[in-house]
Amino acid sequence: MYSFKTIAQLQSDLTAGHITCVQLVTETVAQISAKKHLNAFLEVFENSAMAQAAKVDEQIKQGKAGKLAGVIIGLKDNICYKNHKVSCSSKILEGFESLFSATVVERLINEGAIIIGRLNCDEFAMGSSNENSAFGNVLNPLNEKTVPGGSSGGSAAAVAAGLCHATLGSDTGGSIRQPASFTGTVGLKPTYGRVSRYGLIAYASSFDQIGPITKTVEDAAVLLQVIAGKDDMDGTVSSKSVPDYTTQLTATKPLKIAYFKECVEAEGLDPEVKAATLKQLDQLRAKGHTITPVAFPYLDYLVPTYYVLTTAEASSNLARFDGIHYGYRSSKATDLESTYKKSRSEGFGKEVKRRIMLGTFVLSAGYYDAYYSKGQKVRRLIQNTTLSILKEHDAIITPSTPGTAFEFGKNSADPIKMYLEDIFTVQANIAGVPAISVPSGIHSNGLPMGIQVMTGMFEEATLFQVATELTA
Repeated sequence: MYSFKTIAQLQSDLTAGHITCVQLVTETVAQISAKKHLNAFLEVFENSAMAQAAKVDEQIKQGKAGKLAGVIIGLKDNICYKNHKVSCSSKILEGFESLFSATVVERLINEGAIIIGRLNCDEFAMGSSNENSAFGNVLNPLNEKTVPGGSSGGSAAAVAAGLCHATLGSDTGGSIRQPASFTGTVGLKPTYGRVSRYGLIAYASSFDQIGPITKTVEDAAVLLQVIAGKDDMDGTVSSKSVPDYTTQLTATKPLKIAYFKECVEAEGLDPEVKAATLKQLDQLRAKGHTITPVAFPYLDYLVPTYYVLTTAEASSNLARFDGIHYGYRSSKATDLESTYKKSRSEGFGKEVKRRIMLGTFVLSAGYYDAYYSKGQKVRRLIQNTTLSILKEHDAIITPSTPGTAFEFGKNSADPIKMYLEDIFTVQANIAGVPAISVPSGIHSNGLPMGIQVMTGMFEEATLFQVATELTA
């Protein structure tokens, strides 16, 4: 089977005629079939992928190849692709076919990318292990007894297993970076508003962001270059111009990098993850960068703030799935009220219902000020403190996760323990800043560990530079 290290090498081989897009799709479909047991793909779009491959092959022959010509990409099952199914890995949307494509999908296709299929995930992107899908668990290809992370578990597993060249996921509180850490891949959450959310089925609208999962930092920069930028279909997307990230991957001057003492010394942090993080910081120091420990006193407030606010937004966003407009409708319903109750009770999974009820509670009369309003104030405090640190430093480094991928069932009985898997990743979503997870070594248990970088808003170029230094 054909293999390559970077998108640039792939495109060089395509231009030279060493491989064709049609051959790539044929090999990819066979590889997905051979590793079907991983349950990463819910559906393979073989026909449309083959049609696009033939079209791109012709464009390459004519010298009109796009920036992503021949790159085979999988979509998380909450990103819409016209005339293709999308379900958010939920029974409530089973069989639903999208009427339009997400802006990111259109931009990928316009640059010659080939969409190969939709990827399993935690239902409505709610989870940290991919154990919440209505269509079964995704297995971690590096150790099939362990979870691939969530919610973009299928997206990370597909890249790690070589089932496609790259994937798109969504990140509301770490749903790209945590599975990237668990699978030894690169996962990027761009600045809030850097990438259009049009066509992304919402979980928490002020937190959600689409981003790539790739094998290398360079490839993540290539994908962001294509999907980022102004979009008239999304009023929250930034109109800031998109820099050429691919030409700015190497730091041209020593960088000032902060790390949180509270994160490195956090109770429950795996000793080997701590050692790997400190080793990476030492290596950056040896390269001439300034490494400074800084205090971040709000570590314990990150997860509670995140879950109060995101569940409130989820309660509102998921109200549209009611058994009336589209999607699943209970066959046991007898009138309007029972249609609502039974369709939602049967259609949503346990974790989604838990978060809808929690969000409804924090928005309810008598509790709004105590929870939601206070959560918004704490969010602003966290954001201001984060941005203040980033004014004095080029980047902040933390571990991506407290440990490596855990075994199925280990945390599922305790929602609080599962939610704490997000302790290092939710900060970037609360503050709206970009963050990336890159591999930081292999644990003694044989599984990869990840290290996370955060930078100021729209400072993805610096983010890529630090990530490149960490992986060089």
